[in-house]
Amino acid sequence: MIQKHPGKSQLKNGATGPGQRLVGSALALLLILAQSLAHAITLPQESAVPGGVVIIELAADSRGETPRVHYNKKPVMVINQDRRWLAVVGIPLTAKIGTQQIEQQTVSGQTITHQFTIADKAYKTQRLTITNKRKVNPNAEDMKRIIKEKKLIASALDHWDDNPASHLTFIAPIEGPRSSSFGLRRIFNGQPRRPHSGMDIAAATGTPIIAPADGTVINVGDYFFNGNSVFIDHGQGLITMYIHLDSISVKEGDQLARGDVIGTVGETGRVTGPHLHWGVSLNDARVDPALFLEDEKQPL
Repeated sequence: MIQKHPGKSQLKNGATGPGQRLVGSALALLLILAQSLAHAITLPQESAVPGGVVIIELAADSRGETPRVHYNKKPVMVINQDRRWLAVVGIPLTAKIGTQQIEQQTVSGQTITHQFTIADKAYKTQRLTITNKRKVNPNAEDMKRIIKEKKLIASALDHWDDNPASHLTFIAPIEGPRSSSFGLRRIFNGQPRRPHSGMDIAAATGTPIIAPADGTVINVGDYFFNGNSVFIDHGQGLITMYIHLDSISVKEGDQLARGDVIGTVGETGRVTGPHLHWGVSLNDARVDPALFLEDEKQPL
């Protein structure tokens, strides 16, 4: 309780003395700090390697507008954190080792280049045997389907929404053993294929899968290699994908809240058993989902 002392801090016409002004200033500062913390967003782990994520501080724009940033001609997520503009950049698995750069466009029309360095990472090799030979060597009819589906999937992964993501760290879509499968150089039936672009999580068929963060369903389909699949847009080029599902309980356009069920685990498409292939794409680059998991978050 603040004590009043007549003739000292109590003034005429409702004015306040130095002590009351100090308390008022402190309360205002605490309010500003609380508002700042309320809007702070937890960042993913940084890993400056192919398939990783880098966070780069940008030059402040004189008009206070959100900077526009591109990497490999793709728009990049930009957030405001602690009064700083930060670019959150996904690095593709095909990125060359060494110096890379992003380009920031200012409202005055200038281009500012920010450089960063990518280190090498040696991903392991995985050899798998697929009993359905067509899933390794598709026939002519299969190829027609695959080419059509490839365009649909590419469009989903390239999707951009200016609305910011509500979360940049995720809860796990299912519980289960997580393989360190991201980036594996895969060999099917003795034939090299593209590196694995997601995390495999083992679970029984029918296990419910939940949305790891708020988002919008932008694609649902049954694809030759991926089987039953769902793609969720979380904002500013952050897309998650869920592959090999047994059943799907959402449709395109659905607005999802963190924790909503999107389907169940299955073994559709090219698989060796039931599991969830969970992928994360940032500025159309497939990145390691482990960098976004809350329970694997490390201090920056």
